[in-house]
Amino acid sequence: MAATDFKDYYAILGLNKTASADEIKKTFRRLARKYHPDMNPGDKQAEAHFKEVSEAYEVLSDPEKRQKYDQFGQYWKQAGQGWPSGAGGPGGVGVDVGGFDFSQYGSFDEFINELLGRFGTGAAGSTGRTYTYRTGTGAGGFNGGFNDFGGFSDYSNFDGRTAGVGADREATITLSWSEAFHGVQKRIKLGNEVIDVRIPPGAKAGSRIRLRGKGQLIAPNQPRGDLYLNVELKPHPFFQFDGDNLLCEVPVTPDEAVLGTSIQVPTPDGTVSVNVPAGIRSGQSLRLRGKGWPRPKGERSDQLVRIMIVTPKELSKVEREYYEKIRDNRTFNPRSHLSQIQL
Repeated sequence: MAATDFKDYYAILGLNKTASADEIKKTFRRLARKYHPDMNPGDKQAEAHFKEVSEAYEVLSDPEKRQKYDQFGQYWKQAGQGWPSGAGGPGGVGVDVGGFDFSQYGSFDEFINELLGRFGTGAAGSTGRTYTYRTGTGAGGFNGGFNDFGGFSDYSNFDGRTAGVGADREATITLSWSEAFHGVQKRIKLGNEVIDVRIPPGAKAGSRIRLRGKGQLIAPNQPRGDLYLNVELKPHPFFQFDGDNLLCEVPVTPDEAVLGTSIQVPTPDGTVSVNVPAGIRSGQSLRLRGKGWPRPKGERSDQLVRIMIVTPKELSKVEREYYEKIRDNRTFNPRSHLSQIQL
């Protein structure tokens, strides 16, 4: 498959590479309904989208196919199946395909690993953000231009797994939301080597940080590969992501929803006062512009406040009396339209 023919299945579904199987299934069902030919008769573009979505789901819903796709990208179908037709290889014709002489490799997987390692891409198909930074080595501070750590000795949560892609390797670094929001300096220990890295503000789950020259050393006098740190965030009890925006849920009482009110809402910068308009429905969101997550150019995304109307489980005698009065005098019937529903 030519590079221009490569389909990013995660992008087609609008998901990150870290999406769970349940998220993939839910997203596929939603998009399949949206683009299904029966819902869009005669719409060739919708039909093409439906085929792409189905193709993406077929691969990403299968754990084995997804693992190959994540590792080999556009070459995932060929992985483990020997050489592509006409590509040569040991004993073959040695045809130069796309600028690569396959005859120098013992297997197609060996070629893929060397190719991906050569370009420093890590696992192909990733949609996460990648940051590249210089780093320092040793227990004393930076050699790459960052400030000295001094007595900093708290090692980050680090998983030193090897990615198996050329001389590059991958690992996972877990951050708190505060660390990811503000940026943080971390020290990781990899074997006998200590590496200092600065995490920029705005890292998200799925972000990738590239540390040049901190990968594997395959042979003496050869340049080392790169180390890729995949960012994970610890769960937060209040905030979550909705695309680039922050999302939170804030409960209000029925009377607050009917009459309107002012509530205090936590943001990354502290608590702010938010006006809730009268007549708001449960599930509606209010937008706090510029109160969300840091973006690469310095600006901030928005924070969405989802209003959830919560009814009390226990009522005082007075509360019950007033609710009964409201019920007996209510003129609004939210189910009036249901009388017109039929098959």
